[in-house]
Amino acid sequence: MLLSHVVVGSNDLKKAKAFYDALFDVMGAEFCPQDNPDRVVYQKDGQIFIITRPINGEAATVSNGGTIGLALPSAEAVRAWHEAGVGAGGKSIENPPGERTVMGMKLYLAYLRDPDGNKLCAFHKL
Repeated sequence: MLLSHVVVGSNDLKKAKAFYDALFDVMGAEFCPQDNPDRVVYQKDGQIFIITRPINGEAATVSNGGTIGLALPSAEAVRAWHEAGVGAGGKSIENPPGERTVMGMKLYLAYLRDPDGNKLCAFHKL
């Protein structure tokens, strides 16, 4: 399955942009300036990540059980991503970054919550 885009909600776009600037800088994604002040957009290799104030005007809330997975090219890149996220106001969650076996695959994983509580996972298949 191919993903074209991922959208997460935010109640504080300035704080969210600072956090995602740090993460996506490590990943080599570019910030895409928008005419809409209620959206922050990044893109890489035809994939788009959007942070937005909810269109319905209600507060952004976190998906319980939801995770956004981001594939990175190495364990070192996963560690750098995690460090950048923590340094930019994210919260390290679950186990510290490291090797795990998931569905029979050996992976190097790291988990963060962004400033709005969205759960992110960076991984590299070993």
